[in-house]
Amino acid sequence: MQPLGAALFGQSTTSENPGPALSDLRDQLLQIVLREGYLRLEEPVQLRSGQWSQDFIDGKRALARGEDLELACRYILERLESAGIDFDAAGGLTMGADHFSHGVALVGRKRWFVVRKQAKGRGTNRRVEGAELGPGVRVLLIDDVVSTGGSIKDAWQCVADTGAEIVAAVTLVDRGEVAAPFFAEAGVPYFPLLTYQDLGIVPIGA
Repeated sequence: MQPLGAALFGQSTTSENPGPALSDLRDQLLQIVLREGYLRLEEPVQLRSGQWSQDFIDGKRALARGEDLELACRYILERLESAGIDFDAAGGLTMGADHFSHGVALVGRKRWFVVRKQAKGRGTNRRVEGAELGPGVRVLLIDDVVSTGGSIKDAWQCVADTGAEIVAAVTLVDRGEVAAPFFAEAGVPYFPLLTYQDLGIVPIGA
């Protein structure tokens, strides 16, 4: 089976060189996040969720290099493929989902969308920009770093209101124990690429 995105990026897809396994992609992603996006601070800082922590994870800085973002997007696509999940459009709340929305669309030949934090108050006054969402559209919901899950829950509700089907949710790093129960209750398969256990940090809310 040809790895997703291989044709776009010119990767060999022969049986002699099938590409990195999921575990290899995960290990590479972990090292990228630790090297490029993780800081251990001397004093706690307040996170967007309102929680305080000495561990700061910058998901956008972690994947600022094109090749690192590509790797993360290939990992997302291949994890979903291994779970038998397909989708039509990928996106989430700006700005945490923006780079993933575009990257997954490019690597996987899908459509992308972003959810505004609030309607712009003019023009179409929509919160969802990019791909048209509605009944019959299968959506992958994405975010970068999740702690209490406020952003991805907001995006979930906004997408659900369009009538689109949310077939899966993915986060780069899950820092707590809130998102998984939320999506389990909603009946949506949830795939955190990395967790606080992987990074060796204290979970938010502990």
